[in-house]
Amino acid sequence: MAYDGKIMRRALRRFEEDRQERSARAQERQESIFQRQPRLREIDAELKSTMSRIISGALRRGTDPRPAIDRLRDENLSLQSERRQLLSAMHLPEDALEERPACVLCGDTGYRGGEVCRCLRRYYAQEQQKELSRMLDLGSQSFDSFSLDWYEDRYDVATGCSPRKNAEIIYDVCADFAHTFGKKPSNLLLFGAPGLGKTHLSAAIAREVSNNGYSVVYDTASHVFSLFENQKFSRDADEADETDVARILQCDLLILDDLGTEMTTAFVQSALYTIINTRLMEKKSTIISTNLSPEKIAQRYSPQVASRLEGEYQILPFAGEDIRKLKKTRGL
Repeated sequence: MAYDGKIMRRALRRFEEDRQERSARAQERQESIFQRQPRLREIDAELKSTMSRIISGALRRGTDPRPAIDRLRDENLSLQSERRQLLSAMHLPEDALEERPACVLCGDTGYRGGEVCRCLRRYYAQEQQKELSRMLDLGSQSFDSFSLDWYEDRYDVATGCSPRKNAEIIYDVCADFAHTFGKKPSNLLLFGAPGLGKTHLSAAIAREVSNNGYSVVYDTASHVFSLFENQKFSRDADEADETDVARILQCDLLILDDLGTEMTTAFVQSALYTIINTRLMEKKSTIISTNLSPEKIAQRYSPQVASRLEGEYQILPFAGEDIRKLKKTRGL
């Protein structure tokens, strides 16, 4: 699983802010208990000084530290017993003065066994959803809200079935892609006229995949190509440009929207090939959404691009009437 550095930094910032807020609340709770029973403050201070007294005793030359350690152990056990009794008298649990971690798996460090803990992955998923929401309507564009009612139930020569049946097939492929993401790399090419549901299903996939903690980058083809061009040619290119290009090439899922709306140049052709080929070699999944048919893609870009799309991508043709126009005519 690849984590987007920019998103992870935001997640870590929120993770640490929440951890500090919990710590502050725990200290306030502790102080409230101490004010009610001052003896507990004294016990807490004595228990905390135990280790320094053990070390001090061990460093004395010519003396056996074991008797002193035994005495300190007995003192500690006695202090702990007294603390339990005082807390019980206040009708409080014996761990009332302790700062309990929100995550017992990692102790609120965010990492467990050298891996990102699931508690931090939740923060990462939330921050990624915020990032994706800047370009996608993740609130309403989901698999649950995708309706087949907007597609006609009549035979279509191009797809060999009705637009509704075709949409049902595409829906099943996209839902399976999202629900099984991470088990094996796969790629989708969504093509068809505007307003047929390509963006809706792309958003649904992005929502599902990002919610499971995978890194997802959704961007328009024209903006992605401009990032590549700026990184390569601009005198003002900086580390941020390098980071943006790296995100596109290394994220778990790249959704490249509106391919074909950009001005096609030799550089754009090269950049598209680099994106597709690099991600295939790295076994990273990609979804390309376009109004162009595979034939037109081959004409506009290169045989190498067309070959990789035809050989490595599942091609999904959208058919029907423009849903946005249909909703407008019906006042929706």
